[in-house]
This record gives sequence, C-alpha cells and structure tokens, in this order.
Amino acid sequence: MPSGDEALRNWQEKVLAKALEKAPERRDEFRNDSGIPIPRVALPAEVDADYLEKLGFPGQFPFTRGIQPTMYRGRLWTMRQYAGFSTAEASNARYRYLLSQGTTGLSVAFDLPTQLGLDSDHPMSLGEVGKVGVAVDTLADAETLFRDIPLDKVSTSMTINAPAAVLLAMYVAVAEKQGVPSAVLKGTIQNDILKEYAARGTYIFPPRPSLRLTTDIFAWCERETPKFNTISISGYHIREAGSTAVEEVAFTLADAIAYVEAAVSRGLQVDEFAPRLAFFFNCTSDLFGEVAKFRAARRMWARIMRDRFGAKNPKSQMLRFHTQTAGHTLTAQQSDNNIVRVALQALAAVLGGTQSLHTNSRDEALSLPTEDSVRTALRTQQIIAFETGAADSVDPLGGSWLVESLTDRIEKEAGELIQLIDDAGGMAAAIESGFVQRRIEESAYKAQCAVESGGKVIVGVNQFVIDEEERPRGLFRVDPGVEKAQTDKLRSVRQSRDAESVARCLRQLREAAQSDANLMPPVLDAVRAYCSIGEICGCLKEVFGEFRA
Repeated sequence: MPSGDEALRNWQEKVLAKALEKAPERRDEFRNDSGIPIPRVALPAEVDADYLEKLGFPGQFPFTRGIQPTMYRGRLWTMRQYAGFSTAEASNARYRYLLSQGTTGLSVAFDLPTQLGLDSDHPMSLGEVGKVGVAVDTLADAETLFRDIPLDKVSTSMTINAPAAVLLAMYVAVAEKQGVPSAVLKGTIQNDILKEYAARGTYIFPPRPSLRLTTDIFAWCERETPKFNTISISGYHIREAGSTAVEEVAFTLADAIAYVEAAVSRGLQVDEFAPRLAFFFNCTSDLFGEVAKFRAARRMWARIMRDRFGAKNPKSQMLRFHTQTAGHTLTAQQSDNNIVRVALQALAAVLGGTQSLHTNSRDEALSLPTEDSVRTALRTQQIIAFETGAADSVDPLGGSWLVESLTDRIEKEAGELIQLIDDAGGMAAAIESGFVQRRIEESAYKAQCAVESGGKVIVGVNQFVIDEEERPRGLFRVDPGVEKAQTDKLRSVRQSRDAESVARCLRQLREAAQSDANLMPPVLDAVRAYCSIGEICGCLKEVFGEFRA
C-alpha cells in the first residue's frame, strides 16, 4: 500500500513531467491568501491499489479527476458567452465587445429559421427572424458575422444541428476569404441530431439520413479540419427539457454510443475520429451533485470507449465537455437572484473540471441579455478563475465522502439506464418508441409538482416572494425592422449571384444525396456559390424527406 506521497511521486514520474513540458503551469507556485502552498492534486496519506484504480490521477484513465494532469493550473477553461441576435452586423458587434472584455471563445446562437434550414423570407419564418439568435441565410451573412474576427486565433462554437453541414461549410468559406486554411480552424459544431428528436425539436430530416450527415462531417473534418470538434453531444437540452442528472448522463452517453456505432459502420476507425468528439452538459445549483455528475460521466465514457469500442488512443477515451449554467433555473421574479444562481452553477462546473463554460445572464428569463448583463456573467467566470482559488488545484473535491458516494451512485444508475436502452435496440430505437421522451416528461412533471407543492423551494417564486414586484427596466428588445432588413439583404444576394453556378451546385448536391458520396464537398461548393440555407436544405428534403413526430 503506497503512501500518498509515494503515489504522487510515481504519478509525477510517469505522467506529469511530460505534461509540464508540453503545457507548463501558469505560475511557478500556487499559494492561498495565507501563503499556504496549494497541492497540485490532493491525496490521502495512505492509498491502496483499489482506490488508485478506481479514482486514478488527473490525466490518467479513467479520468475521474480530470482529463489533463495539471487542469487549470496549466491553462484555464475557455470562457465562452453564447450570443447571437438580430442581424449579422449586430451580432458581430456583440462578439467584438465580448472579446474586448476578456472572453476567450465565441459561441454562436442562430435564430429559429436558421436552425430549421429555412430562409428568412419563408412563410414559416414570419415573426421569428433574428429573435432567439442571429439570422444566417447565405455566405454573405456569415462573412458579416465574423468580420474583423481572426478565425485562425479564435475558437468558435456553433449551436446548430440539422443544418450543421451548411453552417460548418459557411465557416470554412469565410476562413478561406480571410486567408485562413481550414486545417488551423478551432471550434465545435454541435451536430447532435438525436437529442433534437428527444428533447429540443429543431430537426429537419428523418433520423437515418440525419445520422449520415453527422458521420459525413466526421469523415470530412478528419481530413480537412483536424482541430475542429465534429460534434458536441448535448445533455444540456435533455436537462432543460426536465430530465434528472442521471438521465442527462445516460441519454447523452447513449447518444454518443449511437454516433460512434454509426461512424464505425461507415468504415471509420474509432481512434481516427473519436478524439474530436466533444460533449455539452447542463449545470444546476445542486453543487455537489453536479460535480459528481461530471466526474461520473468522465469515468463512464473512458470505459465505454476502451471496453466497448476498443479505443486505444487516450484522447479517444477522454470526455471533453463544455458547460452552460442552467437556463431553466432562472426566474423572472427577483431576477437579480439569478446572478447568485449562475455563480454557484459556474463554480460547480469548474470544480467538476469543465473545458469551457458559458454563464447565463440575469435577465434571460425575461429577454435576450443586455450588454451589461452579459458583462456581469463573464465577470462571474473571471472572479472564479482569479479570486477564489478554485482553479489552483486539480479536482479539489475529490476524496470527499459525499462527492465520491454521489459519483458512484450516478455512475451506477446511469449505467443501468444505458443497459435498458441497449436492450431496446439502441438510442435511435429508444427515441422512436418514445421511451426517452416519456422518461424526460415524467421527470419534468415530478419536478414541477415539487415546486408547486412547495417541496422544492425556489427563492422568490414559491417562498420569499415580494408583493407587487416591479418589472426590471432596460430589457433588451430586438428591432422590429430586422425581418425586413434581412429579407431585403437575401433578395439582394439572390439578384447579384451567378444563377448558373447556383443551379449547377444544387443539382450536384441532389445527385450526391442520391448516392453514397460524402455530402460536405457539394454543400461547401453550394455555399461558395451563395446558395441559401433554405435552398440547400430544400434540395436535401427532396431526397431525404422531412421528419414528422
């Protein structure tokens, strides 16, 4: 039974020396405000073999304590602020403001028509253009969206799913115009269609052709954008729809299993595409439960990839994830309370070892956030990073009896739920049968009943209520003229582009969709010709059809 000091020395010799060569720590030493040294990773005085195998060290399988040996001591998480509204011009101004305030990565929110592959002048787009995100119809909008933003230096995440191939192609085409080769681009495309059928609803095509598009992106990015994350497998929206933490982990990992199986069946080698898989989780105010959730998910994914899929590359076994604080916990009543909620949720994400983080704004239960609110949300991350000491030690809650117990319990219950899904024929079959949707709906109903009965206290909502509360002032409002301006711009692009090139590119895309060819090259050609998102997705609908729940 090695002592804690001996175990630490052995780990340092094996792993840490190499890690420090590649990514040295941010400071020569870490001390708290009293001058006490902060250990890189805390260990008990005596460590037995079973403990080491189960818990391990950060940067080592099964990555319970983190995917990097030094975690935030080497480099802080990426501070992203999810943003997008109105026109590409307005969103571009917000992105440049955020970068000037210290955000270290962009996260693009698209409006509902864009998410559904509809042009801004489509009848179904009426009243929705630029409302919950930015409207992007053609490459011209994407060029404006990223104007004066160096894509070789900034990492960009895009929350887009059914038409993910189109928006990725636009991003690559904008980079080309900046003189930036696709091989250096960094970021993430969400590209997670299965959770749309289960929890979110912005699907276009049926599941099987949708999975084909997902794996086409895997294969194409492996060659063309090797630094770009090809998917962000999202538990966030599953949790927002009402699931428990256990269901969030189980359904997210079950989705991931389905994507890996689909890619392998297409002939892709697991260790070639798996290192670029990324995840996206929710974080509520249940501080210890959320920390345990992240630790359990890392451990489960490592074992799934090694034991189920035979992945040998450690990067294939690492669960890398982005976190967003929980939108469903924000309240319109006493909205300043949301600042406290977000701070606690962000702290839980950091203590749980997230790789990037978005913090929601105080006014998001009422409107899109104002610039002041967004700045406060970003400052929340910066205060956690630089003032609390939470980033100075790896897995600081590891070894806590409570946290370890919760980690084990979440792993066990999520594993049992994944087994049920496997027995049902996999995640696609479980979604088609309605099993996943029913579980989420039942959990959501129970949670709402608890709030309405008072069993679950929501401060300012069912307890500590203020009579005749005033509505906050200065809420953000989207200019009602945005829709006309956007449709006018789309009309102008259609009039100025080469009609023959458009027709040729759409014809080639249709032919490719009818074959087994990878669809990314013809989608990219169509984007370069300024075909609109509605034209490209409409072309694919002719071949694939549309999904109806």
